[in-house]
Amino acid sequence: MKNRTPRYEFSRPLQVDRVPKLGSTEKLSAEPEELKALAGRFRIPALHALSADIRATPWRGGGLKLEGHITADLEQVSVISLESFRETVSVPLARYFLPPGAVADNNQEDDADPIENGWIDLGEVVAETLALDLEPYPRKPGEAFPGHVEDDGETEKAPSPFAILATKKGV
Repeated sequence: MKNRTPRYEFSRPLQVDRVPKLGSTEKLSAEPEELKALAGRFRIPALHALSADIRATPWRGGGLKLEGHITADLEQVSVISLESFRETVSVPLARYFLPPGAVADNNQEDDADPIENGWIDLGEVVAETLALDLEPYPRKPGEAFPGHVEDDGETEKAPSPFAILATKKGV
């Protein structure tokens, strides 16, 4: 077996050919040092907890399908008030992996990731999935820009400037 030193802040390597035919359930939880490192990577003030329940199932002759759920307790900074706020994020996970050189067919599995040297890193899969789901412009619940009316479908729309000009010209 090759040396499997972690390349990621949150590393949980899984040897693909060790997953049973009926699949396996993997439960992951990040340690305090990993949480701190991931918070830095995500550029958020704090990541208080990160866990995932993943079902790993053999897929397409040598590949692996991951399905599960990620839960994170984190702090973000509001783009409106610049205040930190805490929230719990719940993210579904679905990823597919194929050995190098394997070709996916033309459906949802087209985006299959490569299996590297017979291994995948479940921790990195969780970190990537969470990173992609984080709100790029977070704001505290109920917060809005001052003087800006959010379109909630109940506000009256201002008349078009062209409509106003048409009434003045007598058209």
